[in-house]
Amino acid sequence: MKKHRIVMAALAMACAAAQAQTSKLPPPTREAFRCESGGKVTYTDTPCLGAKKIELVPTRGLSGLSGKERVGADVRNERTREAIAEAVRPATGMDAKQLDTFGRRSRLPRPAQVECAKLDQAIPAAEAEERAAKGPALQRVQMDLLQYRQRFIQLGC
Repeated sequence: MKKHRIVMAALAMACAAAQAQTSKLPPPTREAFRCESGGKVTYTDTPCLGAKKIELVPTRGLSGLSGKERVGADVRNERTREAIAEAVRPATGMDAKQLDTFGRRSRLPRPAQVECAKLDQAIPAAEAEERAAKGPALQRVQMDLLQYRQRFIQLGC
């Protein structure tokens, strides 16, 4: 079992290293939040009270009139990471997104990893509770959800 974890960590780190070599910027987030305040709507990568989470799907290249696909280095690297994740999936049981998350979290201190795992459970539960809540209970749930999301980002989960 320990050997299995070492192999997964090595693969995740290799994927993360390939990504880090091509860009000095942090990896883009795949989620945004729709925030309303005073009748004004804004979209941001920072959660706000009562935010609605939006999953983002980036484009994967451009096909010109020539019919040839044009992709940048970031898309090529993402495809490589996905191919590696698919190749090792029988051993790891993880898809590309899960393997990226595992690699990112493996560099975090152990207490942060544990807290991230707890937040993985708490955030969806709070989102479900928010959909069902009304009145004063809704405000309490939204405040809890905001705190969970902010902590998730702060930890680098």
